[in-house]
Amino acid sequence: MALSRKNKKTEMSDKQRALITEFDKRSPISEQFRTLRTNIQFASVDRQLKTIMVTSSSPGEGKSTTVANLSIVLAQQGNKILLVYTDLRKPTVHFSFQVPNQIGFTNVVTGQALLSAAVFQTSIENVDVLPSGPIPPNPSELLGSKKMKAFMEDVSKKYDYVIFDAPPVNAVTDPQILSGLVDGTVLVIRSGKTEEEHAQKAVDSLKKVEANILGAVLNDRSMEESQYYYYYGEG
Repeated sequence: MALSRKNKKTEMSDKQRALITEFDKRSPISEQFRTLRTNIQFASVDRQLKTIMVTSSSPGEGKSTTVANLSIVLAQQGNKILLVYTDLRKPTVHFSFQVPNQIGFTNVVTGQALLSAAVFQTSIENVDVLPSGPIPPNPSELLGSKKMKAFMEDVSKKYDYVIFDAPPVNAVTDPQILSGLVDGTVLVIRSGKTEEEHAQKAVDSLKKVEANILGAVLNDRSMEESQYYYYYGEG
């Protein structure tokens, strides 16, 4: 019994750490996410940014945690947010929200399910999650289909912001396809881990398809100036 309580405490600690902008709003890390939110909104002065893709150069760079906290800080302004998981080759639902994946994005796009039946309301006010759903046989074709464009139009009408958690851009071509459908793209790189050439390759790949790159998030960096350790990795 004691072991069970200990595991539960550890699990809650992991959740609080992953969703720090909800559980510790005054932390310097939460402030950095609010700065990210502000920078994105300033980038939309001349064009409306409703659909945003977040990707990385390689796995394990803190992308999903960045997506979750960006969604939260946008929702804290009263915006209605839909977080969509679009890794259609190795689908994982970020542990922070703990939603099932039997039905999701792929079912909605292919017309097998209504959006209302596949979306999960989270414990975070104004944040909904759409898991990836079953793995399709042709992820790239699905993302580039007319049905995908119809999906984008539909969710854009129902939400203030739609945030797409995409797979690493150097791993598959899916992010390149998706970047042509969204209003802007954010690249996550990890200090001390991401090789410079890998980061440059990711940027070049996105530029080749004329993606609107809003900027990059430098993750896992030591902030000596403020005497805080700046970290919001995958856990």
